[in-house]
Amino acid sequence: MVSRMTFLANKLSERLWVRPLLMCLVSVVAAFMAQWLGNSGLSVYLPSISRDSLETLLSIMSSSMLVIATFCVGSMVAAYASAGNSATPRSFALVIADDVSQNALATFIGAFIFSVVAIVAVKNDFYAEGGHFVLFCMTFSVLAAVIVTFVRWVDRIARLGRVNSTIDKIEEATAKALEHRKQAPLMGGIALAPVSAPNREVYILKPGYIQRIELSSIQKLAERLDMTVRLLVLPGSFVFPGQPVLLVGGQRALDEQDISTLQSAFILGKNRTFIEDPRFGLVVLSQVACKALSPAVNDAGTAIDVLSSFARLFSQWNEPVATEDMADCRFDRIQVPELDMQDLFDDAFNAIGRDGAGSIEVVLKLQKTLTALADCPAPGMREAARLHAAKALARAEQSLSLDTDKQQARQASCCASPAS
Repeated sequence: MVSRMTFLANKLSERLWVRPLLMCLVSVVAAFMAQWLGNSGLSVYLPSISRDSLETLLSIMSSSMLVIATFCVGSMVAAYASAGNSATPRSFALVIADDVSQNALATFIGAFIFSVVAIVAVKNDFYAEGGHFVLFCMTFSVLAAVIVTFVRWVDRIARLGRVNSTIDKIEEATAKALEHRKQAPLMGGIALAPVSAPNREVYILKPGYIQRIELSSIQKLAERLDMTVRLLVLPGSFVFPGQPVLLVGGQRALDEQDISTLQSAFILGKNRTFIEDPRFGLVVLSQVACKALSPAVNDAGTAIDVLSSFARLFSQWNEPVATEDMADCRFDRIQVPELDMQDLFDDAFNAIGRDGAGSIEVVLKLQKTLTALADCPAPGMREAARLHAAKALARAEQSLSLDTDKQQARQASCCASPAS
């Protein structure tokens, strides 16, 4: 349940209207709360505030907040476009979910709604004398929040959409996904084993990327029918109609309702997400590097920064997980395949090794990164690192023109023979 709520919260964070809507509701409630507080027994102790001064202050705030909110939206749209052009369009979901920018937009719109509602109420004699003072205090509190938010937002918007900032956001999202999967390598299920006969494949009905699999609903059905289930796909896989996604084994036959329950456990979407798909973050980082290595951009430094991100991410994967942090096996009737280390390295290094083969700076950074990862004890990492080092070295030897550059690449590689 917690995992599902987290998934839904992350999906909502990609919608720009959510926080402004909540802030508008809070603003309306605050404007009417001033009337209630002003009519309480404490109103006799409150100083008197001129109605004209309050109207003037609210009018200034309403007109200025609309301008600032419009400016905020324009700046955010420009930053989103910059992120797509300088990095990759796949980073848009992370950039648009920036907390500081969303909070700024929500604050500016909320302050505008608050001032409009309050000024209408003041002009219609909704507040008593005590209510005027309470509203005056609320107005200054809102102005203070706007000033602090604006200062923070200006600093953030200056960086939002820049390629380095985008790489940091992608790395952070990928690190969270990898840590979550490292703590639950089988997603709460059990390791692969022979499925009891007779068995039956369950097919998907429409194409799309698997964004989430509701293992809890599959587990309930498996317990009720006394069957075992094997996942044939993981979040991030693209599935086609008629493609098997589950292998169900047991003596009980499945009716149409059971099959529909199993199919509805797969949440599909048009795009991959970072939340439960660790491989997607590696793919997006690799795309950022490849775009930087294109002839139109020719920015080897960005590719080197991405390789540094890969070094940190795979080093994090190599770190042991404390026993108390490991997830419990909650789905003992569902067999789940683990992430393949070779697939992770393919997502991260294949494209960079290909597109950066002609740049000695990128070649050296790539070989040094893979050489360092080849010393990590994580299962499968040494073999995957050496394989990709060999592939990248072969590509570099074909693309580099100078013999001295080729010799440097061989010396930096963990797979080169001593003789070379």
